[in-house]
Amino acid sequence: MSGGSKQPWKVIAIAAVLIGLAVGFTGRFPSYGNHYGIWSIVPPVVALVLAFALREVIAALFIGIVVGGVISGRPNIVQEFLIPSIGSSSYALILLVYLWSLGGLIGLWTRTGGALRFAEWAAARVVHGPRSAKFFAWVMGMVFHQGGTISTVLTGATVRPISDRHRVSHEELAYLVDSTASPAATIIPFNVWPIYVGGLVAGTIPLIPDEQAGIAMFFRAIPFNFYAIFALLFTLLFAWDRLPWLPGRRMLAAVQRARETGKLDRDGSSPLASAELTEMRLPDDYDPSLWDFFVPIGTLLGVAVLPFMWTFFVQGNRSSPSLPIAEAFVLAVLAGMLTALVRGMSWRDVIEGFVSGCKGVTIGAIVLALAVTLKSVADAVGTAAYVVETVGAWIPPVALPAALLGVTMFVAFSTGTSWGTYAVLFPVAIPLAWSVNPDPAFLTLCFAAVTGGSVFGDQCSPISDTTILSSLASGCDLMDHVLTQLPMALGAAGIAATLYTLLAAGML
Repeated sequence: MSGGSKQPWKVIAIAAVLIGLAVGFTGRFPSYGNHYGIWSIVPPVVALVLAFALREVIAALFIGIVVGGVISGRPNIVQEFLIPSIGSSSYALILLVYLWSLGGLIGLWTRTGGALRFAEWAAARVVHGPRSAKFFAWVMGMVFHQGGTISTVLTGATVRPISDRHRVSHEELAYLVDSTASPAATIIPFNVWPIYVGGLVAGTIPLIPDEQAGIAMFFRAIPFNFYAIFALLFTLLFAWDRLPWLPGRRMLAAVQRARETGKLDRDGSSPLASAELTEMRLPDDYDPSLWDFFVPIGTLLGVAVLPFMWTFFVQGNRSSPSLPIAEAFVLAVLAGMLTALVRGMSWRDVIEGFVSGCKGVTIGAIVLALAVTLKSVADAVGTAAYVVETVGAWIPPVALPAALLGVTMFVAFSTGTSWGTYAVLFPVAIPLAWSVNPDPAFLTLCFAAVTGGSVFGDQCSPISDTTILSSLASGCDLMDHVLTQLPMALGAAGIAATLYTLLAAGML
């Protein structure tokens, strides 16, 4: 998109903000309890429209935040939204774990050559071309399925050196990384997802009196989580080059460009991963080893997964199993540093590698900070509450599961969070489904639809942390990832909606 074609959108954006300010200061945003009517969807919609139109996320997010601040009557967005959001414990965890630790570890690998050495080792045994490289990415996504954000950073960091060597475009890799993250976490739910959802739905209807019943419902709904199932199936077929079609000209262009020219990103793109995360700077006297890769990765998986497996399966602690994610990431970086030092790297080179990696995720940190802030703005103006209240009144029973899928897709796409969407929609959707048809099978369909629809939004939204981190770990331009991923994700969602409607019709 040329600079001239962007200019009208910039004018429109500025005009929208000025109009919003004018209307806001004249007090024309009536409150309806927990939302502001149609104005409640304006901030995320403005951010999303501008993100797609400008293909520039930072300005789009900031404008959405400003508009939301005016609508909520809190125009001092710095004090009201930015500082509380950036200063929150949730963002601190993201910054420490998924950005600094991830960036630091990848930066360290640019000094030790650990990931490159693993890529060479894997390529000699498993990967023999673009197809096997993509399948390897799919397998790693399924292995690292413990949680959406965890999967993206582990899979991307592990597979990218291999896929780069075999001319797999960063758009392809980002799609594989993102689509095997949250979808896999809901299909292979040996993680905290069922526990979180079980707590949300506990006590909402007689069929789910407590958290244990909610967890059991999560597992019963897995075979009907059609969006996640087809998302994983599509990525597998995509990895094998067995999709009967390749939706979207952008993905087709990305595949052809990478195979024919070796360009992993389109000309003019702005990958989130900077040179600090991609350029190798091995000291002359250091010999890369598989230990440089397996020690930090083994530490990460061991510290994160083994305590969970022990407390969940052996001790039977289903309500609050141990999952020390933050500790696992930090210890993985320390283990990587110690390995490099023991193998002869100087302390200076180790620290420089870590620091350069941290610098490489600066853009991602800014985008995530604004995305977290927009989520707070959406809560303040009642985006999800308005959508649920408006849509729930006119949905026919036979269309309820598909409609819940669509509503959760929209809310999660607008807010960039699956768990936040769960928190708002599950307590409303489950009683609504029970009142329409108190049949456990029908309720299971509706439960699965909410689960899958929220994952779609979390996977595809340009303001979602998993979307951002998938782009970051894959070295892909954020909007290139979103635009190439959407057609296939929408195809999976369309099939899911059709199946929900057919099954619901048979139950009513």
